[in-house]
Amino acid sequence: MQTEDHVLSGRHVRLEPLDRRHIESLAAASAHEPSLYQWSPVPQGIPEATRYVETALAWRAEGRAVPFATVRQADGVVIGSTRFFDIERWAWPQGHERHGRKYADACEIGYTWLARSALRTPVNTEAKLLMLTHAFEVWQVLRVCFHTDARNLRSRAALERIGGKFEGILRSHRMAADFIARDSVRYSIIAAEWPETKQRLQEMLHG
Repeated sequence: MQTEDHVLSGRHVRLEPLDRRHIESLAAASAHEPSLYQWSPVPQGIPEATRYVETALAWRAEGRAVPFATVRQADGVVIGSTRFFDIERWAWPQGHERHGRKYADACEIGYTWLARSALRTPVNTEAKLLMLTHAFEVWQVLRVCFHTDARNLRSRAALERIGGKFEGILRSHRMAADFIARDSVRYSIIAAEWPETKQRLQEMLHG
């Protein structure tokens, strides 16, 4: 599975391929208010940030993920991270128009977190627009899905606001940030919904 390195750039934010040079900046971004990350696995301190980046790079090498550092365009400061992962390439039969594609058929967007300074700014909306545009228009995926801890009401509201469709709750789905078996709420956007979702995101950015 090809997981090429791309920089995804917008007016407010730049998504750079995650690299070891981002370790100190990621630790700094998450340092100011750890309570923000009650529901998310966010690295605290240099050792955790190092493990976080090394794991992400291993996943990228295996074709399992495309991780990014989230960088504020105005000053070049790293303000968080996000990634494509659970990248699926389906076994289309010979003769099918999607047979032999080098890109994903479906993927998930997650491991998304931001520094306190980036909350209630256009950063997350624009980052989602950049990633979804790449997924649907470059990779031409059929579905992008999202999971969030069922207790994370802020994340659930944000996913619904950008057009994610509620699919259900997966019980005891993943290990939570507080080390319990969490229930995950699943949302998705499919290719047929992308034009409307794109317009919604653009209106949110420019409205």
